[in-house]
Amino acid sequence: MEAVTAIKPLIRVAALSGSLRKTSFHTGLLRAAIDLTKESVPGLQIEYIDISPLPLINTDLEVNGTYPPVVEAFRQKILEADSILFASPEYNFSVSAPLKNALDWASRPPNVWADKPAAIISTGGGFGGGRSQYHLRQIGVFLDLHFINKPEFTLNAFQPPQKFDAEGNLVDEVTKERLKQVLLSLQAFTLRLQGK
Repeated sequence: MEAVTAIKPLIRVAALSGSLRKTSFHTGLLRAAIDLTKESVPGLQIEYIDISPLPLINTDLEVNGTYPPVVEAFRQKILEADSILFASPEYNFSVSAPLKNALDWASRPPNVWADKPAAIISTGGGFGGGRSQYHLRQIGVFLDLHFINKPEFTLNAFQPPQKFDAEGNLVDEVTKERLKQVLLSLQAFTLRLQGK
């Protein structure tokens, strides 16, 4: 007799990188997360959302309760997602300007971040982007985002062994396993908040 395995509902994750650099390690983390979901995290579907086309937030661009088309499209992607995965670099002990801009656009009425489960991953030198995570969590309180608490994911990208290749792709297997644990936690937390 074959064992019956429960099929988890599909969770759609919007993934945002706060770094716009072509060979960004943060975007590389998101590519690795997408690959991991295809290989070993069934029920999780990650879509990378490019925030580089968003104009700087300016309420003069809001006309009769509508936003520029690129902003409307971005807001719709966030609204349709079940949860959010932030790859947040640390700039001057805080979140990057592009990420803050995206957060601000999607928070305009109605706030499309509200009640979304979320996770944060960061890399860099020293503390591995940890201070940006603290600020993002503070911002998330106002936005009604619900972050997973564990596992935390900060990564010193410059300590051996090599973590990324020249194109910004994650190559370290131990780090991939850590990233997988974040994805599994986000999946479980999302299902719990959805009551499934």
